[in-house]
Amino acid sequence: MKILIAGFQHETNTFAPTRASYSSFLQGEGFPPLVRGADVLGLRDVNVPIGGFIKTMEANGRELQPVIWAGASASAHVTNDAFERIGGEIIAAVERGGFDAIYLDLHGAMVTEQYDDGEGELLERVRRIVGDSMPVVVSLDLHANVTARMFAHASALVAYRTYPHVDMAETGERAARILEDLMWERRPLHGALRRVPFLIPVNGMCTLVEPASETYGLLANIETRPVVSASFAPGFPAADFPECGPTVWAYSFDEDAAERAADALLAKIVGDESRWDVPFLTPDEATQEAIRLSAAADKPVIIADTQDNPGVGGDSNTMGLVRALLRNGASEAAVGVIWDAQAAAAAHRAGVGARIAIELGGRSGVPGDSPLAAEFEVEHLSDGVFCFDGPMLNGMRGELGPTACLRIEGVRIAVSTVKMQVFDRNLFRVAGIEPERMKILVNKSSVHFRADFQPIAHAILVAKSPGPMAADPADLPWQRLDPGMRVRPLGAPFGALKTESVE
Repeated sequence: MKILIAGFQHETNTFAPTRASYSSFLQGEGFPPLVRGADVLGLRDVNVPIGGFIKTMEANGRELQPVIWAGASASAHVTNDAFERIGGEIIAAVERGGFDAIYLDLHGAMVTEQYDDGEGELLERVRRIVGDSMPVVVSLDLHANVTARMFAHASALVAYRTYPHVDMAETGERAARILEDLMWERRPLHGALRRVPFLIPVNGMCTLVEPASETYGLLANIETRPVVSASFAPGFPAADFPECGPTVWAYSFDEDAAERAADALLAKIVGDESRWDVPFLTPDEATQEAIRLSAAADKPVIIADTQDNPGVGGDSNTMGLVRALLRNGASEAAVGVIWDAQAAAAAHRAGVGARIAIELGGRSGVPGDSPLAAEFEVEHLSDGVFCFDGPMLNGMRGELGPTACLRIEGVRIAVSTVKMQVFDRNLFRVAGIEPERMKILVNKSSVHFRADFQPIAHAILVAKSPGPMAADPADLPWQRLDPGMRVRPLGAPFGALKTESVE
């Protein structure tokens, strides 16, 4: 069996300020940089789905035909140029033929400048070439907004089960097993897809806490023969199109078994609706509580600056929590990572020990945010090159570009040239900050940071500071959501809110 393999990952926040260009995928922005051909096989030991797929299929003696793998940090729409260039390479390889099955490592929440459903568009183009009988198996992110079009054109979809995403490679392994099942049985799987009728805040999706933990535990119980696969994608609640939202689905060679499994998952999630809600702190509340808790703690108190998380479309440069730390007299505090290439360059020109007067961050155009004009001491400089040590991308090389640690009063700020979410302690260390020695850490992240930071945290607080990604989906200015979708757990349906606004 010869299998064509490729990957194209992007999580699109249609409300975000910055689009994903082709150069975003060349850099990777926290993902592995774009690779082609045989170089794709070099991802076999990286915790990404295609890595797990490659290792499993190589162990099974299958021949792989690698095409391309590309990913970029969450942002606004993928440009048409990027979609057609990367997607075009995949389609060209499909047209050349010479394989028996296809595996695609996709995200499931890509919106392009032209298409609401980037993955659905790509899968339809693939299916148009290969016909209905060829197996096309797809792995998806836990935050996928699964559409009817995606479900129709894939032989099987399988999603991550952890957030932080420590099981990405494992998801690729599960995709490989499903593909083996399809090739062995030589008949299609029956799929059953259900839509959850309310949006879930991103912070509420963390599988280290309830109710997500027990919900994903249920998947393992459901996924026993005759059910081949079961998945739950809480969705990415920042893509303004009608099919945005959580989904559950199941596959079996027995149609009734697939339908029963999907119904059981849906009933569990809908029955727990009130438990999916999340409380948030203001920047001052979070800072004051962090100062109080850290006074007698021997580990840092961590504040998640969730609304400026570059992993969900933020630009990682809002200053709300920096100002709150200064306003409340915080000491031994560190913030990371502020994406500000101009500030990093100014620090490198001035050198370690210099004092520089600059306007830091605050360039996302978010109401209530602005650059912080102040004098900073340059404490540390580096080239921004490091290796991920944490559970998510362990062993992968990271590049933040020229990086600096700027100090103002009792606050150290890691400043980078390249945008990247803080999901590994080494993003602080490459800026000369030892995270374990800090009293307070502010992370530009929502949940992924927990994989590497939770073991060193005395407590974790979630702050709702002005940023491009609304932590509460009810705060977003929706225009095109499905009218029946509730904009938050136990919230009003979008159709009712839209009617009220018109009246």
